[in-house]
Amino acid sequence: MSETTPTDFEDCRGVLRVYKDGTIWRSSQPSFNVPITPNAAVEWKDSVFDPTNNLQLRLYKPTSLPTTAATTKLPIFYYIHGGGFCIGSRTWPNCQNYCFKLATELQAVVIAPDYRLAPEDRLPAAIEDGYTALKWLQGQALAEEPDTWLTDVADFGNVFISGDSAGGNIAHNLAVRVGAGSVELGPVVVKGYVLLAPFFGGTVLFESEANGPVDAFLNLELIDRFWRLSVPVGDTTDHPLINPFGPSSKDLEPVALDPVLVVVGGSDLLKDRAKVYAEKLTEMGKKIEYVEFEGQQHGFFTIDPEAEPAKKLMGVIKRFIAENSS
Repeated sequence: MSETTPTDFEDCRGVLRVYKDGTIWRSSQPSFNVPITPNAAVEWKDSVFDPTNNLQLRLYKPTSLPTTAATTKLPIFYYIHGGGFCIGSRTWPNCQNYCFKLATELQAVVIAPDYRLAPEDRLPAAIEDGYTALKWLQGQALAEEPDTWLTDVADFGNVFISGDSAGGNIAHNLAVRVGAGSVELGPVVVKGYVLLAPFFGGTVLFESEANGPVDAFLNLELIDRFWRLSVPVGDTTDHPLINPFGPSSKDLEPVALDPVLVVVGGSDLLKDRAKVYAEKLTEMGKKIEYVEFEGQQHGFFTIDPEAEPAKKLMGVIKRFIAENSS
């Protein structure tokens, strides 16, 4: 038997290999080899939100609640991880460490759901799982015997949906599906969406994608690989779930959307696509805020959450929540 060569498989950050014969190998280890930084200021636990697909979410809350907590409960902040729809998990250290920061800095209940990954489960599986995670929260709000760990501190009328990269794509698609006011989720009320370097695509490349550095943290080769493995079979990156303004995408002009914050690094290959996304929605009259962090790469805020740009971003998110919580 001949030895396997690198050309025999597609590799995603060393934790996913898809072989030419269809065999799939996944590592049990995360691609980001960083330690989990314990945080005594945060309590956390896991909960199953989709028994059928064995999907869990991780819940975080501050251990010490504000003195006003008796009358004012904490906002709920979803954080949907990234990974090109192919890799990533709520359990990965980079995700957990960032959720610790979110819970303490935002003084919020943070919900980090997993979702089915490609290529075993191609799109739209991840989008459907994001919606199921929202319906789980609605179930908690309506339950006769809810999980008091959550319901004693969480304000179901003050929910924000954020997502990182692929998670930002999911957040966008949830915003379009749920619509302004999130009536179908009552008594859960979504007040806004935070798209952190959203992973959108399209058959026509933007300047930042076509001419981005090959040594970028997320380069064009890896972008293309993620899409090859996650796009619905027989489709392209102009699929409506991937390209919000593609030839067959839904017209978003008549769609009422809650406020959206779009954040991207100035050196991220996805920058131009995110900027045009924000500009087009703004032209349609949506309430959109676009913030670009000069010189920053894709995922800068989870790669180094203690760096100054990540701290500034946390301030931007905190302000966005305050402005849209009334």
